[in-house]
Amino acid sequence: MIRALLFLLGLSAPAQAQEQIVAGMSQNRVSITADFDGSEILIYGAVKREAPPPEGQGPLEVIVTVEGPATPVVVRRKDRVAGIWLNNAEVRVSSAPSFYAVATTGPLDHILSDTDNLRHAITIERVIRAVGITSDADKAGEFLLGLLRVRTNEGRYRVLQGKVELTEETLFRTDVVLPANLTEGEYNVRLFLLRDKRVIATQDRVIGVRKEGLERWVFNLAQEQPLLYGLISLVLAALAGWGASAAFRLMRT
Repeated sequence: MIRALLFLLGLSAPAQAQEQIVAGMSQNRVSITADFDGSEILIYGAVKREAPPPEGQGPLEVIVTVEGPATPVVVRRKDRVAGIWLNNAEVRVSSAPSFYAVATTGPLDHILSDTDNLRHAITIERVIRAVGITSDADKAGEFLLGLLRVRTNEGRYRVLQGKVELTEETLFRTDVVLPANLTEGEYNVRLFLLRDKRVIATQDRVIGVRKEGLERWVFNLAQEQPLLYGLISLVLAALAGWGASAAFRLMRT
């Protein structure tokens, strides 16, 4: 009897809306060549629904993040000692993204809760704080702010609030510019759907960044045969110096 009642209640209950992401990218591979000056990636998609969203929920929001390969970082602080600027303290971050961009449909503090930011590590600050950091200096938080400031000025860290276009809570798109100084490796793309500051759906994609042509040959030579790479560099430097000297003599005659 109880099971039958529960079954009937289940049938009479309204279907819970389920929203999923169907996304794509303009390219999933970037080749770094000798004349590479950056690349622009179009990330687009749609919201797939099995039922209309329940009434009373907040508007749909979208967040897109692009994260480059992580590398160790040493952040140093310079202090003035006896009239000379010297490195006085440092903090070692075991792993920080070489590139990170976060694009949104609106201000982050309006569409994302602290709880879900902690759970999914969405903002730049949360990504860096989520990795290991050694307290080799007092006030380690100031060093993290310094790292954020430097990499933001270099174009490696970007916050693109309001740069995701959302049409009728169904279609969305954004453009993320990858800088020329890319680190080779896999760039993780994460897409989030949110309502009422809560993440309700996610999807992950990958962009492969790889050196090609002469850049790939030089990189492999430096990694696999460093002695030969050094000798070739010395020879090329000597030839360049000799050529410049010969050209200068010709100009004087």
